[in-house]
Amino acid sequence: MNNAVAPDPSLFDRMVAARQLSATDAATLKLAKPPVAGEEDALRWLAKEYGLAYTSLEDVEPDRELLSLFPARILLKEELLPLKRVNGSVEIATSKLFATQGLDGLKTLTGLALIPVLSASEAIQRELKKHLGVGADTIGTLDETKELQVLSEIGENAEIDEGVEDEASIIRFVNQVLRDAIELRASDIHLEPFEDEFRIRYRIDGNLQSVPVPAQLNRFQPAIVSRIKILSHLNIAEKRLPQDGRIKIKLDDKEIDIRVSIIPMLHGEAVVMRLLRQDSTLRGLGELDMDRREMDCFRRVLQMPHGIILVTGPTGSGKTSTLYTALNEINDAVRKIVTIEDPVEYQLKGVNQIQVSEKAGLTFARGLRSILRHDPDVILIGEIRDQETAQIAVQASLTGHLVFSTLHTNDAPGALTRLVDMGIEPYLVASSLEAVLAQRLVRVLCKHCKQPDDSAPAKALKAQLGIPESTTIYRSVGCRECRQTGFHGRHGIFEWMDADEHIRQLILNRSSTDLVRDAARRGGMRTLAEDGWRLVRRGLTTVEEVLSVTTAKEVARTTVAAS
Repeated sequence: MNNAVAPDPSLFDRMVAARQLSATDAATLKLAKPPVAGEEDALRWLAKEYGLAYTSLEDVEPDRELLSLFPARILLKEELLPLKRVNGSVEIATSKLFATQGLDGLKTLTGLALIPVLSASEAIQRELKKHLGVGADTIGTLDETKELQVLSEIGENAEIDEGVEDEASIIRFVNQVLRDAIELRASDIHLEPFEDEFRIRYRIDGNLQSVPVPAQLNRFQPAIVSRIKILSHLNIAEKRLPQDGRIKIKLDDKEIDIRVSIIPMLHGEAVVMRLLRQDSTLRGLGELDMDRREMDCFRRVLQMPHGIILVTGPTGSGKTSTLYTALNEINDAVRKIVTIEDPVEYQLKGVNQIQVSEKAGLTFARGLRSILRHDPDVILIGEIRDQETAQIAVQASLTGHLVFSTLHTNDAPGALTRLVDMGIEPYLVASSLEAVLAQRLVRVLCKHCKQPDDSAPAKALKAQLGIPESTTIYRSVGCRECRQTGFHGRHGIFEWMDADEHIRQLILNRSSTDLVRDAARRGGMRTLAEDGWRLVRRGLTTVEEVLSVTTAKEVARTTVAAS
């Protein structure tokens, strides 16, 4: 036998504990020292030793009609996946060759002859979830219950009795959805009622992805929404008005804060849950991977004694994460940093953080006035939403404070006119604003499946954008590692505008955004699209991805500059 790769003894012990391997075979493997680096290698060895087939399930499409013959609860519990009929028997994927109770149970229930085919546990779980849907086992339990007590009949903030099977199944289903979303790195969970279905989607890397769910889930939509209301301390009897709440959960020693929004729709109440990981590790400023000019400018303004630095972009573009990274860079014993946010997304050691509470009357403006009496050096305002907040932020910067905040505009020059439109006098904007950083997030190509793009359109685009012909650009493909999306993770693209003397004069003159943008470009500002091409040249993302988050104007300007 080839023993170039030493086996992992702990792997065999784990497989024995999971009843995937007998103690005798585990001992044989350890003595033989075959090239076993993981579960797949061990299962391949078992298949060869016992004369069984092995499948990675990569190109296997299970028969849906065949799947419907078997109880979903047993398939999920025992990790068994029916594949196809072969001469009157059924091939069924399993990773537990020696745990025969599941196969025996299915034989008894269906009367079919079953042929085991070995496959990795993770692959079986993935395919079961894909074809049966999230929470199929708990929905199956609910479907078998004759009388279902709708949770909306329970009083506000009441707790569900875990001992009641149908109610406990609802609890398990909601928990499974939350766990699944967290494991898939989702930022939002969307629960959407329609006339004939209850759809669940996760937002992963900025894009919504549909989640397979059991067909009969629509029946239990009111109960599921009521469970979420109870967790969020909302009024479950109120079905006509929007409600907002919050859930805090702990999973694998990680705290996740969940913002819940419920709005009545035509066919029931729709729910959106935003997942905020409280203990996410903050990156250093260098890990933002800005280009040299933007990074040098950012580091320079962080050392300023006063002024306003704005980060702009749409919801979900990473503005708050960038500001937290900046605060983390200047967080030391000689500065007092106070933040006011809605919600507090990260907990920073050594930083005084205030949570906005509209119900209690603690707004951004009211909290900001109180902050100024606490003698801060640096202030972070979660978002400038109205004139009052903007006015206080400007006054704070003019009285010796360094102020960070976010604003919703399409680009950096647009932030200036936005502040003036809010009612701030141009001379105050000109004297207080130091810099504006606009940003977007583009998806990063999956390193396992990306391929060079040698197509004619790609070559033409390289020539149009001034990308050297020898530079390789890539396209997305899709594989198991990235859930067939072709992307895994996101990366920021940035547009930095300094408020120099020319820009300040344009603000005083109430000049248009286009004039401000042209002046900023002459001063060295690069557009979001230009920064996006930097990532395309590095092979991190695709041309299409950059185009999806930038405007036609930016691309046109980039093309003109390149020519």
